[in-house]
Amino acid sequence: MKNEFMQRAIELARHGMRRGDGGPFGAVVVRDGKIIGEGWNRVIANNDPTAHGEMTAIREACSMLGSYSLEGCEIHTTGEPCPMCLGAIHWARIAAIHYGFRIEDAAEVGFDDREFFQQFQIPPAQRTIPSDESCRDEALELIREYAALPGKRHY
Repeated sequence: MKNEFMQRAIELARHGMRRGDGGPFGAVVVRDGKIIGEGWNRVIANNDPTAHGEMTAIREACSMLGSYSLEGCEIHTTGEPCPMCLGAIHWARIAAIHYGFRIEDAAEVGFDDREFFQQFQIPPAQRTIPSDESCRDEALELIREYAALPGKRHY
């Protein structure tokens, strides 16, 4: 069954890359043996750097379920997820990831995510895109205000 889902992800990726939508990345989200979300890379088509195959499949699955949680689902993706997609997979609470080619394979054709993963090991101020704190006290007040809100939903 898993092979069938990966074959669909490959089919979606091929469709998108042949149309010129983006790279060779397709994905399907599966729950209880049924595809509930599909996507392919649409970075070029949408002028959207977040429109990766996994992201579009996650968005469709969440819309289909009417929920931000994909607990109990699995994702089948043509390539090992980049940091952004990996983060989204975790935030969506997807239970398992199945991928075709590795990050190193994608790097050979120009999609090199290795640097992004390495950046996480460097102190924020020393990263390629440095970052630092700003207005910390005011931002902390915002957190306290949120914590005090009645009826908030944790996600």
